[in-house]
Amino acid sequence: MDHPESAAETWELLDRATRHHPAPVAAVRWAAVEHNLDTMVDAAGGVPLRLASKSIRSRPVLERALAHPGVQGVLAFTLPEALWLARRGSSDDLLVAYPTVDAAGLDALVSDESLTAAVTLTVDDPAQLAAVRAARERTGGTCEVTVVLEADVSLRKGPLSIGPQRSPLHGPDAVRRAARQVVAEPGVRLAGLLTYEGHVAGVQDLPVTGDRADRAYRMVVRRMQDLARRGLPQQRAAVVEAVADVLGHAPQLVNGGGTGSVEWSAHDASLTEVTVGSGLLVGHLFDRYRAIHLEPAMAIGLDVVRAPSDDVVTVLGSGWVATGEQRPDRLPLPVHPPGLALTSTEAAGEVQTPLTGARAARRAGHALEVGSRVWMRHAKSGEPAERVNELVLVDEEGRCETVPTYRGEGKAFL
Repeated sequence: MDHPESAAETWELLDRATRHHPAPVAAVRWAAVEHNLDTMVDAAGGVPLRLASKSIRSRPVLERALAHPGVQGVLAFTLPEALWLARRGSSDDLLVAYPTVDAAGLDALVSDESLTAAVTLTVDDPAQLAAVRAARERTGGTCEVTVVLEADVSLRKGPLSIGPQRSPLHGPDAVRRAARQVVAEPGVRLAGLLTYEGHVAGVQDLPVTGDRADRAYRMVVRRMQDLARRGLPQQRAAVVEAVADVLGHAPQLVNGGGTGSVEWSAHDASLTEVTVGSGLLVGHLFDRYRAIHLEPAMAIGLDVVRAPSDDVVTVLGSGWVATGEQRPDRLPLPVHPPGLALTSTEAAGEVQTPLTGARAARRAGHALEVGSRVWMRHAKSGEPAERVNELVLVDEEGRCETVPTYRGEGKAFL
């Protein structure tokens, strides 16, 4: 398979191949996805990759990616999602990334051996174990539930904590106490640990071009990451040892990492697997990571429906704003035709988005008029799937295959 040579080539291919699809059209160059999977598998150096479903949100795309050598298992973001994927046969190795108190989901889990064989829960609080216990009492279910503990591996200096605000389990003593509580819980099996180094894997470290303030900030980020990397392997080894002490053997599963840290995380001897997700479709936030270079694979095609002035065209829709801290980099990015930009007054609108730069795009040979199509990249990878019913997968010959998103299958998990 030929690897994509440039982002511009990708947008032109998607534009040509999907002209007959009504907007908004969410299109994916599949060769770019395969290229990105190859890149991440190579970077992991033999450590298996687990797919974060929140960054994909399409069952057929998940299943295709799971068939790629070096990839195994799904990091689901809710229990109902994991149960659905298990029932549909998408995967028999589903780790739920976030603790759950979903009563209906837990009732189903404790009552069905095929589901408990496929689904592993994450816990970090006795109340989550109590929710499993309550499900047993309600249903009479006796299936053994597998869990992992999530251990905090943030960078901690005195009262300062840098990293995702996730688990309350800080350090080996807390993890050891929690592990003892899990193994004492009837009908629950402790398989290992989830240890997400979001401050290393999930923070951009390349500055916005020409932005001196952002450049200074990214230098601070790099120093923080360097400091975190120096201590993180020992920090993780200590919590893994704490669990091993309680179990009497090494944990079966130790998950960590992310797309932004694949190669570095895979060298941590404590990990049995590394999670990736954003690296398949590559939202534009990932243009500013030093550690890995991936090909943008997805964009949203929107129709031009107005031309308010010679230099402005207006598209119906926006490509949607990403979640997280609301900064300019959470806005969708116009990428084709080149030279277009959001306006500072309207940015990405709810139902329409004006774009400047139309004159320059026309001079460069791009037709840009009512009825033309503009392509936008989303900041994050999976979120656009919540707004469309299908993805259009485009091969190198321009052939299209339409596959449903979760939404297109009538599912909305968060």
